[in-house]
Amino acid sequence: MKHLLALLFLLCSLLGGAEAARIKEVATVAGVRSNPLTGYGLIVGLDGTGDQTTQAPFTGQSLTAMLQQFGVLLPQGVQMQPRNIAAVMITAQLPAFAQPGQALDVTVSSIGNAKSLRGGTLVATPLRGADGQVYAIAQGNLVIAGAGASAGGSKVQINQLSAGRIPGGGLVERSVPTALNGGDFIQLDLNAADFATARAVAQSINKSKGEGTAQALDGRVVRVRAPTSPDARVSFLADLENLPLTLADPAARVVLNARTGSIVLNQSVTLSPCAVAHGNLSVTINATPVVSQPGPLSNGQTVVTQKTDISIKQEPGALIQLPASAKLADVVKALSALGATPQDLLAILQAMKSAGALNAEIEVI
Repeated sequence: MKHLLALLFLLCSLLGGAEAARIKEVATVAGVRSNPLTGYGLIVGLDGTGDQTTQAPFTGQSLTAMLQQFGVLLPQGVQMQPRNIAAVMITAQLPAFAQPGQALDVTVSSIGNAKSLRGGTLVATPLRGADGQVYAIAQGNLVIAGAGASAGGSKVQINQLSAGRIPGGGLVERSVPTALNGGDFIQLDLNAADFATARAVAQSINKSKGEGTAQALDGRVVRVRAPTSPDARVSFLADLENLPLTLADPAARVVLNARTGSIVLNQSVTLSPCAVAHGNLSVTINATPVVSQPGPLSNGQTVVTQKTDISIKQEPGALIQLPASAKLADVVKALSALGATPQDLLAILQAMKSAGALNAEIEVI
């Protein structure tokens, strides 16, 4: 536990100590974003590890529909059961300013019961946006980072075999218009709502480009007057995103991951004086089979019963006084003194917050 909190303190110190940043790291230009694309397709060429079409009938239907496009018609009532194809879902991100002919990386994921997609090839599949229009075509050989083998009921697998990527497997067919050159103003959207950050962005721009160029509208939006010429606007934005900022200390926050037991504290977390007692409670249940054997010639039956022993053990927990801590190093040192596991520390921090001793906002993810 002490080593874990020491590592936590080191990471938070490295991250929290750097208060200087650039505008590109705290804000984005409104409208300049990527667009998600999705598609449904077939992987062929698998070595007997594809979908079982009896349990995934949509795979056979997709194969029949694809063959009909090539003029191959199956006799009435014939049901194909190949083991070298798999139905997959394809996802990709269409970057801002992407033009027809540019390549995209695509991710392929099995939606049937295929054992492995290793060695498969994706058949040409249209990728559609949220409006239902086709923006890219995906095709190519799948790259799987995992490996596996099975025989005689034993199985060994490394990493994931039912999903992979096709580097450069998508080809852009249509671009998405980006409203970058419209109007006299551009809008900067902060990654996180913060009035101090919005003020710092506006002040940095006005200091570099002249007073009145930027105006903070709220804790999230900064409006900036920009040149109307496309070339001049691009140069203007290139200068803007590299302007330095001096950010204020963030709000004190403790992030708890209840699934993994991970705990992250930022540099603003402080403690008020408090006392904490922590002890472990364990319940042990032992079940022992007891066989009752009837006597000779008694016509009785053998009966098996369970003898259950239940024991409860509660370890004593010393009452530890935690002094006021104004620095992250002192907070980590105080929490280390409790000797609690990360899972126990989740409950302790929540109790300290309820008691008013933890000066931070708790977020559970």
